[in-house]
Amino acid sequence: MNDPIGDMLTRIRNAQLRGRSTVMTPGSKLRVWVLDVLADEGYIRGYEKVTGSDGHPAIEISLKYFDGTPVIREVKRVSKPGRRVYLGIKDIPQVRQGVCRLSRHRKVSCRIQRLALQMWVAK
Repeated sequence: MNDPIGDMLTRIRNAQLRGRSTVMTPGSKLRVWVLDVLADEGYIRGYEKVTGSDGHPAIEISLKYFDGTPVIREVKRVSKPGRRVYLGIKDIPQVRQGVCRLSRHRKVSCRIQRLALQMWVAK
């Protein structure tokens, strides 16, 4: 699979369109890091590491709804394997009501956490 994060986000989006309470995705450290950020920001209820029916590690994601409407309204991946986009911390655009921005090498963080880290390092 070339784009595991894109695959996971698509599974979440499709499950919410169908009104499902949970969705399964293959397990990986990178996906867990992304799910940690989504859970910390309140976009999902949580997740649990399980073993899939084929014996491989999997993750069961509990989706979050508010009055029957999915909490995640839109999922958009800007930097893709076929088109990488690199931005400085100041160039990350603001979005409607906070959403997380992903990545540094081997790390996933929110815009707020990255700004706090930059301010801490600058002092």
